[in-house]
Amino acid sequence: MNKKKLFARVLAGSGNVRFGDLVTLAEAFGFRMIRVTGSHHIFTHPRLPELLNLQNWKGKAKPYQIRQLLRLVEDYDLPLEEES
Repeated sequence: MNKKKLFARVLAGSGNVRFGDLVTLAEAFGFRMIRVTGSHHIFTHPRLPELLNLQNWKGKAKPYQIRQLLRLVEDYDLPLEEES
C-alpha cells in the first residue's frame, strides 16, 4: 500500500491496522528496528531520545502503540519519506 494512503488511513482513526503495515509506516518515518525480544519489536530514531516498542498481536498492531507512533511523529515533526 502507498505510504501516504496508509498514513491517511491510520490518521483517520482506523484501529484495524496490520502489524506489518505499522512497521512499514514506522520505517517510512525514519525508525529502524534495533532488536526483537519475544513479541516486542524495538525501534530507534536518530533524532529521538525515545524508543518505539511495537507488538504483533494476532497479526494486528495494538491501538495504543499506533497512537504512540502518531504522537512521536507529531511531537518531533517527523517527515514521511518519499516513495521511490
